[in-house]
Amino acid sequence: MARFVGVKPRVLFVEDEASIYEPFSKALAREGFEPVVARTAARALELAEDGDFAIVLLDLTLPDGDGRDVCRALRRGSSVPILMLTARGTEADRIVGLELGADDYVVKPFSGGEVIARIRAILRRATPASDEGAPPEPIAVGDLDVDLAARRVRLGGAELQLSRKEFDLLAELIRHAGRVVTREQLMDRVWDENWFGSTKTLDVHVRWLRQKLGDDPSHPRYLHTVRGVGFRFTAPEEFS
Repeated sequence: MARFVGVKPRVLFVEDEASIYEPFSKALAREGFEPVVARTAARALELAEDGDFAIVLLDLTLPDGDGRDVCRALRRGSSVPILMLTARGTEADRIVGLELGADDYVVKPFSGGEVIARIRAILRRATPASDEGAPPEPIAVGDLDVDLAARRVRLGGAELQLSRKEFDLLAELIRHAGRVVTREQLMDRVWDENWFGSTKTLDVHVRWLRQKLGDDPSHPRYLHTVRGVGFRFTAPEEFS
């Protein structure tokens, strides 16, 4: 992913309603972003392929297709953050959006200030802060090797394809391997203290992470649920 230092972060705004994209594009520009509007699914995919965007704001109801298909297509070749903006607000809709790879989900009508706060929170998580010290050392737990600096994960020598949030969740848990990390701590550290939604997204991402680790929730090797509290990652010495 590109670093957006000294330049305006480009925002791909996929929305066909002028009453929404015109005023909100102006608000984004005032806040230091460079919005680029795509009014169709086809145009969004063209721009995403050719442009270097910090984040995608994605409406689900588009004149030539479903925004969920756009999300699927983006996720096949990119880890760009995706924030869905839609009138579909049921819990099932939110879960589907997250399972497709969205980083956040906002229901219309929305507050411009809230969405911009969410964008900033997502970008803070997507762009690691500069660190003058030595990069963090890789961590090995059993057959799992996690290179925090390179953001790469191998299980039994095979590289795992994790989404950005899945990696951030794994990194937070493995940094505290052997200790319980509460749900509240994970939401604060992985999703930011400005997270506005429920913690359902945490459960969804834990489930995905377990699937990729090959972990059986009833007999986990790596990721343990501590009911009513949070989660614990197996300590390296537990494998020795």
